[in-house]
Amino acid sequence: MPTVQIAVRLPTELLKAVDRLVAEGLVESRANAVRQGLEVLIDTVERARIDQTLLDGYRRVPPTSDEGTAALLALRAAITEEPW
Repeated sequence: MPTVQIAVRLPTELLKAVDRLVAEGLVESRANAVRQGLEVLIDTVERARIDQTLLDGYRRVPPTSDEGTAALLALRAAITEEPW
């Protein structure tokens, strides 16, 4: 994938924290840390948008009592199947 270089100003303390992550080998470089952080941010925002869309849908068309009961039973079965 083609990349584009950008300039970013960071507070000194944040940069020190990033440098510690690099020094500890948790991220490959400053650039990689920034890239990973942006990927997490974008993923988090997208998940929140999807969640909000689902909530809006349930508010527009609430589940019936039977659907709620079926969902609860399915959840209980899924939890029971987990190898805790």
